[in-house]
Amino acid sequence: MSRLILPLPPTANHAYRNFWHPTGRRMRVLTRKAERFKEQAAWLAKEWALKTGWSMPPPGVKVALRLWYFWPDRRRTDASNRAKVLLDALEGVLYPDDRWVLVQEMDFDMDREHPRVELEIEAGDPRCAIPS
Repeated sequence: MSRLILPLPPTANHAYRNFWHPTGRRMRVLTRKAERFKEQAAWLAKEWALKTGWSMPPPGVKVALRLWYFWPDRRRTDASNRAKVLLDALEGVLYPDDRWVLVQEMDFDMDREHPRVELEIEAGDPRCAIPS
């Protein structure tokens, strides 16, 4: 199985900032760093899908997303804190809705030269799709 290799997504703590709407309502919006990550991840995923022949499963089909993280250093890091931005970036590219994605964090290690996240993606049987 061919792995999709992406740069590390920003953590949820660094992916959103507060924005005050003129009506006085607070909104959480993506930071520039998170927007750049989402754009880059979407392009890399499209390229990977073309190269491997991946076709987006229909809504209701579960997708297993296995993740291997490679951190830039030995600092304590929470892998699941990065999944939200990653799932949002791949939505509409590899799967129709991240509601159907089952995230499996497989392992982590350190790679100072090339920090990244590697993904294996597997779609379930479309005959077993759950109606939306």
